[in-house]
Amino acid sequence: MTHRPLLAACLAPAAALFGAFWLLPMAWLVVLPAARGWETYLAVLTHPRYAASLANTLALSLVVTAATLVLGAAVGLYLGRTRFRGRRALLSVLSLPLSFPGVIVGFFMILLGGRQGALAQLAEVLTGERITFAYGLTGLFLAYLYFSLPRAIATFTAAAEGMDAQLEEAARSLGASRWRIVRDVWVPGLAPTTLACGAIVFATAMGAFGTAFTLASKFEVLPITIYNEFTNYANFALAASLSIALGLMTWLALFAARRLGGPAAPAGV
Repeated sequence: MTHRPLLAACLAPAAALFGAFWLLPMAWLVVLPAARGWETYLAVLTHPRYAASLANTLALSLVVTAATLVLGAAVGLYLGRTRFRGRRALLSVLSLPLSFPGVIVGFFMILLGGRQGALAQLAEVLTGERITFAYGLTGLFLAYLYFSLPRAIATFTAAAEGMDAQLEEAARSLGASRWRIVRDVWVPGLAPTTLACGAIVFATAMGAFGTAFTLASKFEVLPITIYNEFTNYANFALAASLSIALGLMTWLALFAARRLGGPAAPAGV
């Protein structure tokens, strides 16, 4: 009982910060679209431009997530189960993109496939025409993949190192084939990791702004639409509505991953 005043005094600054920097902005974000009418909340579904931006964002995020999981699992499993000289150095190199913000990743893609990029200059020498891909769907996909792949590799490498090797040895001793071991040992063992990693990659791709801001001149995604609404058009109510839609979809992906992954899902999800 004597510790309650001290505990309350310790929690008060945290509660004040939580209320000022999370509860208040979230409440205002929800209330703001009501000033323009309740239909503003459904603008992302009813307006063709916003619906197309949402569809672009969903499709791109799903494709990036699938590609990241396939490549990340393949590389991560190999690195997690194989020991060779230079392995740690290779892991360090593969994780280097984690230190780059999205704008730098977009700049890298422009240096590769932009109008003045290496591929454009090489194509002009060989064919007389410049080839560019950085400013559309291809550039965004490659940039998102480059940004997300190191996280997936690190996650699957750690998961592969933590798998019980005795289960695989037992299956092999009972005559199980390689594909049977993959189906009955690897897939169940890596399912929580796959769900958690996929949810994080999907949420990151849905909300990525720096990379999209650098590259999305021919392919609009929802974060850029939100930015344009409140920066270029001062349409704060609609920007808030689109933000709510984006936040709900990413939250649902993380929530579903936690529920499906069960207690083995990482705490980050």
